Amino acid sequence: MDGVAMTTGKRQSEPRPAEPVLVLQGGGALGSYQAGVYEALAAEGVTPQWVAGISIGAINAAIIAGNPPERRVERLRDFWRLVSAGPQANALIDAGRGRAAVSQINAAGVAMFGVQGFFTPRFPPPQFATAGDGAVSYYDTAALKGTLERLVDFDRINAGEVRFSVGAVNIETGNFAYFDNRRDRIRPEHIMASGALPPGFPPVEIDGQFYWDGGLVSNTPLEYVLEHETHEDLLIFQVDLFPARGPRPTTLAEAAEREKDIRYSSRTRLNTDQAVRAQQTKQMIRALIDSLPAEFAATEPARRLHAMAMENSVTVVQLIYRRAAYEGAAKDYEFSRATMLQHWASGVEAVKRSFADRAKLLDVHQAGGARVFDLADGAPEKETHA
Repeated sequence: MDGVAMTTGKRQSEPRPAEPVLVLQGGGALGSYQAGVYEALAAEGVTPQWVAGISIGAINAAIIAGNPPERRVERLRDFWRLVSAGPQANALIDAGRGRAAVSQINAAGVAMFGVQGFFTPRFPPPQFATAGDGAVSYYDTAALKGTLERLVDFDRINAGEVRFSVGAVNIETGNFAYFDNRRDRIRPEHIMASGALPPGFPPVEIDGQFYWDGGLVSNTPLEYVLEHETHEDLLIFQVDLFPARGPRPTTLAEAAEREKDIRYSSRTRLNTDQAVRAQQTKQMIRALIDSLPAEFAATEPARRLHAMAMENSVTVVQLIYRRAAYEGAAKDYEFSRATMLQHWASGVEAVKRSFADRAKLLDVHQAGGARVFDLADGAPEKETHA
């Protein structure tokens, strides 16, 4: 991606190159869309310096950060081929009620038999267990640990070549926690904790504390990224799996799907809007201080406010999965091979549409600006503060 000072390409004359960041939302089986996005970004020369994820986004993030650039797409394919390799109904029907029925059958198969390399149903079921993980979850995720250990080089993650962050929720305190390789030694348990969605999956213990899926509090790590990097200019590719916008439902099944989309996308939209407002506030503080007479601008309160208002340029490129007509409320646990490939291809196509307008993506160095784009949907720039 020429001109953005990634790890390849030419650098323009701007003094502050943007740091590319990949932000991956949770969404179960929809996560193969994120893998397609990464494949297309890599083809464009984008090499993220920071990868942050929640739930399935944490798994994809670990595979990316835990492998050398030349093997990342291959490892992502290994994971998604593995988890989509189970028995499934034939998906030759392309559209309409037939395709929707096939999708529902495949999702029901996952609910009954689990997903290879990921999770398996408990026997006896939790209703008949008296204690332990078996009493609080329907599935055992031990297989996921083995998959992560095989596909992810945790020594590479902990070496810190790429910054890596995943979020989870402390069960007892209800507080959100982030595990970051700048301060934590990352293990498979950290990724498993980020994706431990109850009551399907059991809590994960880390250093004596138990954690559930970070999506219970916030389904996107965008807020964490913005709070913990306030000096470097950022070019953030935010890959969301649940769209905020959608049609009014006309059936009970559509209502269930729409409710899930709203629930998991709402925090993402809120965090993005707050980031833009925060940047605008910083701009106003700096403008106010710059307008003060020298004797007032030199006071300690003014200097402290000026330091607090040091602002970076933030450009968020949203890459949002757009549901297929056949999908329903079970779309996040429909792990069939055909659907996985469709999600992956959708991610590739979304990046291609976004990069069709390269001028907007390359123009990221307006210091103090905060801009949000959804170029893949053909939507205009949402907000600009230069």
